[in-house]
Amino acid sequence: MKYLIVGLGNMGSEYAETRHNIGFRIVDALARASTSVFTPARLGDTCEVKHKGRTFVLVKPSTFMNLSGKAVQYWLAQTKVPLERLLIITDDIALPLGTIRIRSKGSDGGHNGLKSINQVLGRTDYPRLRFGVGNDFSQGRQVDHVLGEWTDEELEIISPKVEKAAEAIKAFGTMELGFVMSGFNG
Repeated sequence: MKYLIVGLGNMGSEYAETRHNIGFRIVDALARASTSVFTPARLGDTCEVKHKGRTFVLVKPSTFMNLSGKAVQYWLAQTKVPLERLLIITDDIALPLGTIRIRSKGSDGGHNGLKSINQVLGRTDYPRLRFGVGNDFSQGRQVDHVLGEWTDEELEIISPKVEKAAEAIKAFGTMELGFVMSGFNG
C-alpha cells in the first residue's frame, strides 16, 4: 500500500533552518532514519521509505509555500494515492512549540500552503499533521517569526518532537487515523 507524505516548506538554503520549513525537517528525519535519500524530481525532491509493507512517497515541494497545491496535485496524480492516504505536514503558529496535531480535515487556518492545497484540490478533507512553532512574536511580526531561524533553545525542544512526528507518519500508514490522533496529538 502506498502513502503520499508532503512536507511543506520553501526550497533554498536561505529557508533551510526556518520555522516555516518544519515539514521539510520532519520528512528529512523520516528519510534519514531509513537511509533513503531525496532526489530532485518534477515539482519537488522525493524519496521512498518502506515500513511494515507500506511505501511512503516523501515529497518536499519545489514550489514556494503559497503554490504548494500545484505540487500536491501533481504527486497525487503521479502516485495514484487516494486522498485519505495523503498526509500534509506543516507549521502552525496557533500551537505551542513542538506540539503535534493530526487531523483528518480542516481549514487552512491562515496558512498559505494549506490555502493553496485547498484551492487546487477544491476540498479540505485530507489528513494533515500540524507542528507547533509557537507564537512568540509581536503583533504584525508573524512573517518574521515563521521565516526566522530556530533558536538553540527551540531546537532542543523540537528535536525529539520531530522524531515523534516521523513516528506518527509511520503510524499513519499502519493504524486507523483515530488511533494515530489519540496516540500523537498533544
